[in-house]
This record gives sequence, structure tokens and C-alpha cells, in this order.
Amino acid sequence: MGEKAAARLGMAARLGILILETRFPRILGDIGNPETWPFPILYKTVSGASSQRVVRERGRGLIGPFLQAARELEAEGADGIATSCGFLSLFQDELAAHVGVPVATSSLMQIPLVERLLPAGKRVGIITISANSLSADHLRCAGVDPATPVAGTDDGLEFSRAILGDAPTLNFEAARQDILDAGDRLLRNHGDIGAVVMECTNMAPYSQALAAHLQRPVYDIVSFLTWFQAGLSPRGFAR
Repeated sequence: MGEKAAARLGMAARLGILILETRFPRILGDIGNPETWPFPILYKTVSGASSQRVVRERGRGLIGPFLQAARELEAEGADGIATSCGFLSLFQDELAAHVGVPVATSSLMQIPLVERLLPAGKRVGIITISANSLSADHLRCAGVDPATPVAGTDDGLEFSRAILGDAPTLNFEAARQDILDAGDRLLRNHGDIGAVVMECTNMAPYSQALAAHLQRPVYDIVSFLTWFQAGLSPRGFAR
């Protein structure tokens, strides 16, 4: 723990989030909406980091800007650093080596823990914004078995279109239906799914609806970063 973090021990830790350069709506529950979080957030937009470039082009040419932005967040007082796209698991090792605070690049990183919680014979399934782009490399970098089942919203009408296309508007109901449909495909193709992890950091607004629809636990970037931040500033219990 750095000197600045130690000096703030007992206070709410400040989570730094590396944000993609986007214009789509950041609705409540989205990682980019500060009202999503019950603790202090520091945001840093990474210039040139579009959803399209990070998801479909594997972030090529962006590691330098991400490293610089992470270092700036640390200098501004971030006690831990996260990113706003699950596909940035590819940058986990380099980011963690570049700064002196803990780094959590992807919601996918919680999958090994979630799988340990499940009954025998059950496993985690992933819902992603682009099944066509989520590779074995992305999963391995997050510590996830590349054989983990995946379903995407690629063929839906709204969610992938709006986020990857960086649309200025989003039809919430249509986006939710895309995610429910992806969940249905996941369970239809894999009968052993015991829980779902949402890869995309823009999917948390739909987690409650998906959990009710599938009758399975659903974990997302909010569950992951709430856990992550809790360790940066543990709750005190007066005696």
C-alpha cells in the first residue's frame, strides 16, 4: 500500500476507472455513471479508446495511452484501478506492472471464484457484447478456462449496435431483450450453467432482469468492483 493510501486508511477508498472514449448513454448501473457507485470514483478517459477499437481490434496501439492514464489516476489518488471494458483483460499484466496499486481490468476475472461457489456439476456461463470477438486469449488473461461457455448479444437488435456503434441513444427495453435472449441461448446450449457472469461493463443495468428470467445468480462489473473496492478500504467495526 502506498503512502497516500495508508494515510487514508479508514476512509472510503477511491476507485480509479479508465473510461473508453464514447458518447452512448451512461445509464444508472453503467460503470461510467458515478451514481452507480456507493464510494468515491475517479474517472480518466483514454483518448482514442473506442468500443470498436477495444472490442473488435483487441486494443491495438492503445497500451501506451492506457498505461499513461493509469499512472495519472494513481497520481490523482486512486487506491485501485479498473477499466470500463471486459476485453481489456488483455492489458491486465502490463497495467498491474505499471502502477503501484491493485488493478482489476475485467469482470471476467471473478469467474474462477464464482465457479468455486457452485454445486458440483455446475459451471459459469459468460454473456458478452461480442461472442465473435471474445477469444481464448481474453479468457486466459483473466484466469478463465477458455472452454467456458459464451453467448453474445451480437445478433440482437439494440445492445451491441448502440454500444459498439457508439450511438447517442439507447432503447433500454430492446437492449434488455437482447441480453435475455443471449441468456436463453446460453442455457439452451449448455444445461450445466449454474451462474452467469456479464463480460460487458454496460450490462449491469440488466442483471436483475436476467437473474429473474434465468433463475440463476448473475455477476457483473458492479458486483466485481464493489468487492474489489471493499478490500481497498475494509469496513470498520467499533467495539
